[in-house]
Amino acid sequence: MPVLQPIMTSRRAILQSLCGGLAAAGLRAQTPAGAGMDRLLNLFDFETDAHTRISHGAWERISGAAADEITLRWNREAYDHIRLKPRILIDVSKLDTRVKLFGQELPFPILLAPTGGQKFIHPEGELAAARGAAAASATYVISSSASMRVEDIARTATGPVWFQLYVQRDRGFTKDLVQRAEDSGCRALCVTVDSPTFGARNREDRAKGELPERELPNLKGKDYLDPTLTWKDIDWLRSFARKPVLLKGVLNPDDAATAVTAGVAGIIVSNHGARNLDTVPATIDALPLVVEKVAGRVPVLVDGGIRRGTDIVKALALGATAVQIGRPYLWGLGVAGADGVTRVVQILRKEFEMAMALMGRPTLASIDRTVLW
Repeated sequence: MPVLQPIMTSRRAILQSLCGGLAAAGLRAQTPAGAGMDRLLNLFDFETDAHTRISHGAWERISGAAADEITLRWNREAYDHIRLKPRILIDVSKLDTRVKLFGQELPFPILLAPTGGQKFIHPEGELAAARGAAAASATYVISSSASMRVEDIARTATGPVWFQLYVQRDRGFTKDLVQRAEDSGCRALCVTVDSPTFGARNREDRAKGELPERELPNLKGKDYLDPTLTWKDIDWLRSFARKPVLLKGVLNPDDAATAVTAGVAGIIVSNHGARNLDTVPATIDALPLVVEKVAGRVPVLVDGGIRRGTDIVKALALGATAVQIGRPYLWGLGVAGADGVTRVVQILRKEFEMAMALMGRPTLASIDRTVLW
């Protein structure tokens, strides 16, 4: 007589059946937001968990980089090769992680970098990310390629926000966008200068058909990148901008020197998350050369590959005023919406504080090249 096997239906299978429509919106069926988040102890844990919750198309979009993704690997690996040199028997019972940027005092030197397409990751998209950043006391940089208007995101944010700007082909539209961002409370403008065109994003392009079309209310048309952009356009932008103008996407130290001469308020050393030109250096490798050229005249920020609190120590030691994170908070967004974003920032902040104490460096001013082996 045959033995009847029990029919086993997994919870995931049931949820996928009930929530199949979510996949069309760029989301996988999920267990309740934040369920088991306490077991996620570091940013890599969030990456692993987010991979199970975010649709394949959305995952390829946020994880993919240009061409062979060599720079993407370098961004992370470069930090791993930098060794630390701690000091002992120093009073680190009180740590001061505050930093001032453009008249704004940040409680710690971690900002959330601009990233687009966040509705592919969570139904509330940028609104949830902005709330999560504010709950963690972190500054959130709104992307021009956000899926909703800059005003709506800024209105939702209870914490400080900046705005990332593409100088678009339609200069009149761009000027109006800048004024909209400033009027909505954005405290700085981060102008992307490394994108006269898109990179060879093969992984993202292969999965592009899996995602629905999205609205881009802060961009005019799909062909918004302008290959004619020059330093004259930065002068034009500065002529009417009321907030500090930073250049995002600087790798060449000679460009950094020109930027300071042009009167920009700050520089962000970035390779666009390795999404544009492959085989450019890791940002942490480019940072010290840029800092040397800038010579303290304006703040220098850096993004790309930051996953641990020790990475922040290394970036500050090499001259960064603050750092920005991108993919990690998107993992948090995918895991638990606003709460996940908050938790990612809190983990990174705590790791940074632990690293400062273990290094014998109680203040940001005490973090310099002597912390490196």
